[in-house]
Amino acid sequence: MSCCAPGTEIALEQAGLKRALPSSEELMLASRDLGQGLRQTDLSVPGVYCGACITTIENMLTRMPQVERARVNLSSKRISIVWMEEVAGVRTDPVDLAKAVAATGYEAHLFGSGLEISDDMRNKLIRAVGITGFAAVNIMLLSISVWSGADAATRDMFHWISALIAAPALIYGGRFFYRSAYNALRRGRTNMDVPIALAITLSYGVSIWETMHSGAHAWFDATVSLLFFLLIGRALDHVMRDRARSAISGLARLSPRGATILLDDGNREYRAVSEITPGDRVAITAGERIPVDGRIVSGNSDLDVSIANGESGPRVVHAGDLIQAGTLNLTGPLVMEATALARDSFLSEIIGLMEAAEGGRARYRRLADRAAQYYSPVVHLLALTSFIAWGVLGGDWKQAMLIAIAVLIITCPCALGIAVPVVQVVAAGRLFKNGIMVKDGSGMERLAEADTVLFDKTGTLTLGQPQLMNGASISLEAMQIAASIAANSLHPLSQALLREVGGPLTVFEEIVDIPGSGMEVRTSSGTYRLGNRRFACPDDSIDTETRHSASEVVLSIDGREIAQFQFEDRIRPGATAAIAQLERAGFTMEIVSGDRPRAVEAVAQRVGISMWKGELSPADKANRCVVLEGEGRHVLMVGDGINDAPALAAAHVSMAPATAADIGRQAADFVFMRDDLRAVSFAIDISKRAGNLIRQNFALAIGYNIIAVPIALAGYATPMIAAIAMSTSSLLVVANALRLNVFEKTPDAIGETPVTGQSSGVRFA
Repeated sequence: MSCCAPGTEIALEQAGLKRALPSSEELMLASRDLGQGLRQTDLSVPGVYCGACITTIENMLTRMPQVERARVNLSSKRISIVWMEEVAGVRTDPVDLAKAVAATGYEAHLFGSGLEISDDMRNKLIRAVGITGFAAVNIMLLSISVWSGADAATRDMFHWISALIAAPALIYGGRFFYRSAYNALRRGRTNMDVPIALAITLSYGVSIWETMHSGAHAWFDATVSLLFFLLIGRALDHVMRDRARSAISGLARLSPRGATILLDDGNREYRAVSEITPGDRVAITAGERIPVDGRIVSGNSDLDVSIANGESGPRVVHAGDLIQAGTLNLTGPLVMEATALARDSFLSEIIGLMEAAEGGRARYRRLADRAAQYYSPVVHLLALTSFIAWGVLGGDWKQAMLIAIAVLIITCPCALGIAVPVVQVVAAGRLFKNGIMVKDGSGMERLAEADTVLFDKTGTLTLGQPQLMNGASISLEAMQIAASIAANSLHPLSQALLREVGGPLTVFEEIVDIPGSGMEVRTSSGTYRLGNRRFACPDDSIDTETRHSASEVVLSIDGREIAQFQFEDRIRPGATAAIAQLERAGFTMEIVSGDRPRAVEAVAQRVGISMWKGELSPADKANRCVVLEGEGRHVLMVGDGINDAPALAAAHVSMAPATAADIGRQAADFVFMRDDLRAVSFAIDISKRAGNLIRQNFALAIGYNIIAVPIALAGYATPMIAAIAMSTSSLLVVANALRLNVFEKTPDAIGETPVTGQSSGVRFA
């Protein structure tokens, strides 16, 4: 695709938000002290959305002596600049960093200052496609009459009508290319949009000249059709890129806006999270998320720590326990003492991991993007050479101009531009029909390269739904009593127990819910307790966690055990078959989980994976991806929890089930909507096919130019013929992409899905 590099000021002007650069004081206050004389400043650059944009900004910044390093994150449109406070005895003014970015054509503002502009470019492109398509059809209808031999007066009238139809279409649809070309030329650069802008302008201008002088030919239809196809390519590419930008903002929403602070005089005060400092005492009620990292001062509760370890089972917390920002308080009130600022807490750490990983992934270059730097100068040189050669040697400068325009049109990168996105859109449709959502088109390219698969356990290899394993060995009376007590709790294990018992339940009146322990019921027969062993049988010293991998709930009366309920997570349908398919295809597989090692080992044995790791933090999972990537592996991470989000972002490519946490789904490149884990191998198969078709499309686009350019240079192609040839090359590319939907006949049920890049003959029912 062509790089538009429109400049942030354009986006700001469209939104009515163009403002001055931030001041030195604002930048200093917003920067972070990294120690050793280094600071980090984060700037928002709404105008970046392609590889060339990233390269331009990073090259400009890294050439500055005070800049240690700079990284542009395409997903969040954020520049992270690490700079030295002093260079050669001169203190650095941070506003120079923003000015350097502005010098490249992308005005910068403080990240998080409210100036980030919602990206509505996709809708604008789609509207432009519709308008230019409508104009092209109507002009083509008028051209048919001209081609059929209309008399001079009728021909001139139809040409003027075509000119009136084409003008607003060129203004509305061509503004994307004109603005990009203007900003590039204004700063002494060129890009792929410069020859495009020249082609459509000159073609329209020559057509107006011919119409004014009653010429036999005008090329309004060629001009608008050219613009129509170019906009299709850009819209398709933007749609695929736009799907990968929501994970970090979604994760940030897990942090509450503020919290209740307990003052020394006994009063309470509500403060913004950014104003909470270490040592502050914070009151957390049931249902609230922890605002910053801290230590519990008083209270007991169950804490949903899925953000940290991905497990559905709550963690019991008491006074003295450390708790992390972003985790959810489920049952009892807590008072905690803050131990870190919000920007240094666990949730911010996860966001930082994702941004670092996504920043690296945003540097992924498509072949079409890399070709952009060579395209413009070559096309300009060819067009200029043809114009001068035909003008000087032939003496007909009008003919020379038409040939130069034909060269610009016939070499338009439409086929090259849609070679990637059209295949990705077709492949995304094929995957969608089979229950797999594609969020980032380049994810299919990366998935085709994967050779190592890391699986999370809970919610990925398993369904995250506890299931009673030993119900047959428990008496009906014990089941009824336990279910009657469990009916008063929303704990996942209580709900799983309740699902196992049918019929009427006993209604208990005196029920005490003890957060982090269980429930107690006083009856005339004695005191029943349902919960963990330490609570139900306080005199029992058996450590059941080291004895088996299952989760346990104990029912007791007066401290004496009546029944022990063991729960295990259900293995996801198709998990064993999917693992076998991947193993036959030569993939290396590993389980990375935050759960207990015994539980991870049990699942690994059930699905047939020999390598596994337990009790891993989100950073550990992300680091495992980084280590494997450093060894030359291409990692596919399959996970579902909030705690998997950094690993999903750090991996070469990622996938999550639809049941995953919102952040897990947003961070993943693929989301499979059905329970069957064979979606993983199916997606790999389709991605490999798509990769083959993309390479074929590049070959078609390059082959077209090898044949068409000499024809145009020789003067055998009018602007109309050039537009038809360019459109034909685009149609060939589209037709080749559609072959992805016409592979050999497929059955109606999930079967063995090869992942070798050959046709699988399999689809989801």
